[in-house]
Amino acid sequence: MRFLGIRVPALLTAAVLACGLATAPPAGAAPASCAVADAMVSAGNHWLAHGTNLAAPDWQNATFHVGNLATVRTTGVSNHQTLPWAKANGYRLRQDPKRPFFPDFEAAGEAYLDLYTYFHPDPPILADLRSRISAEVTSVAQGHDDYWNYVDALNMAMPSFARIGLLDHDESILDTMQKLFHHAEKEAGGHGLFDERAGLWYRDARYVGTGTFWSRGNGWALAALTKVLQVLPVTDPRRPEYLRVFTKMADSLRFTQRGDGFWNSDLLRPWHHGGPESSGTALFTYGLAWGVRAGILDAARFRPVVDRAWKALSTKALRPDGLLGYVQPVGAAPGPAKPGDTAAYGVGAFLLAGQQVATLTPGCGPVPAISRD
Repeated sequence: MRFLGIRVPALLTAAVLACGLATAPPAGAAPASCAVADAMVSAGNHWLAHGTNLAAPDWQNATFHVGNLATVRTTGVSNHQTLPWAKANGYRLRQDPKRPFFPDFEAAGEAYLDLYTYFHPDPPILADLRSRISAEVTSVAQGHDDYWNYVDALNMAMPSFARIGLLDHDESILDTMQKLFHHAEKEAGGHGLFDERAGLWYRDARYVGTGTFWSRGNGWALAALTKVLQVLPVTDPRRPEYLRVFTKMADSLRFTQRGDGFWNSDLLRPWHHGGPESSGTALFTYGLAWGVRAGILDAARFRPVVDRAWKALSTKALRPDGLLGYVQPVGAAPGPAKPGDTAAYGVGAFLLAGQQVATLTPGCGPVPAISRD
C-alpha cells in the first residue's frame, strides 16, 4: 500500500487556528512515553537553546524547521519557534540577482509549506514561494533547465515544486520539476549525477566517474524522493521514475550500512574519513523508514536497517543533554565528523527520521490517518 499524504487530525487543526501551533497532543500523535518522541524533543530543544545563526531563512535553518514541525506533528508538543522564525523573515526566500534560482535559496519554501499545510493556512505564507517557482517555470521553458546541477538541489527545491504544483493544480510546475530532475539525473556533468551501476548520486560534475559518493549528498536525494513520493498520486506519469531511483538507492544503502548502524561519509570507501556520520545517516533513516511504512520497501529486509540506524542515532549520536553529534560540517564532499560536531541541518534530519521511526515503533501511538486527497 502506498501512502500519499497525512490527514491533519481535527484537534491539531483547531489548536493551530487558535494559536498558530499545536499545544496539545493531536489524535494519533505519539504518547509521552514514546522514547522516539522524547529523543526528538530533546534534540530540537537543545539546538534552539545552544545553536548558532538561528535567524536566517537559509537551507540549514529550513532543514531544522521542517524537522521541528515534524516533531510537533509527531508529539503534539510545540516549542513555538518555527512560526516566529518564518514571520521574522516575512515568509520570504533568500535572493541573489546573480543566482535568481539557486536551489539553496528555495529551501525555506518547504518549511513555509508545512506551516501553511498543517498549521496556519494563510495565503501570504506561500506568496514569495509561488512567485519564485512561477518565474523559474518561465526560465526553464526558455531552455534553462540546469539549475539543479548538484545533488543537494533535489531536497532544497524539488518537494516545493511538487507540492505547489499539486496545490495549484498546475501541470507546468510538475513538468518543470521533471525537466530539472531529468537534467540532474541524466545530463549534469555530461552523464548525469545518478550512477546506475552504483545506485547512488555524485554530488556534482566534479565527482562524476570518481567513485566518490557522499553520504549526506545521497541523503538529500533520498529525502527529496521520499517527500515527492508522499504527495504524488499513483497515477502521475512522473512517479515511476522517482520510485525506480528511490528503490535502487535503497538497495545500495542496505549493503553500504556500517556494522554500527551508521553510514560512512564516503559510502563506498569506508577507510576514507572512517567513523560515524549522523546527517547522512538520519536522512537515510527518514527515507527508508517511510519506504517500509508505505509498503514500497520489504520490511523483512529493510526494517532491520532502519532499526540499526535509529539505535545508532539515538544512543550514540544523541547525547543525554540533547546535543546531536557526529554531524559532518558544511561541505561539498565526504569529510570527518567529531562527537561534538552539530548543525541545524543534522538536527532537522534527525527529527525527520524520528517522525518516520515513531510510526513503526510499538508504544509510539497509532499511525496517523492516511488521505488520498
